[in-house]
Amino acid sequence: MRAIVTVIGKDCVGIIGGVCTHLANYNVNILDITQTVLQGYFTMTMVVDVSDLTTDFDTLVRVMADYGTQRSLSIRVQREDIFDAMHKL
Repeated sequence: MRAIVTVIGKDCVGIIGGVCTHLANYNVNILDITQTVLQGYFTMTMVVDVSDLTTDFDTLVRVMADYGTQRSLSIRVQREDIFDAMHKL
């Protein structure tokens, strides 16, 4: 199963490394990643494989959101099918 991870916040050192490390701790594989910094604001979108997730999906969502809060970032993890359904015209 695939999921979409979005990260938004003020740019600072270590955002990508920290997010990727937290995902790796739960055996999440990054399939694709894009990031940009626009006038000091960092945005990143990742497509990840959660097929071999070592916890339940809801726990991953909560852990990543909590990590984001600690770093003053908004981190959302959504199942790909839900993300797609929300963004159809």
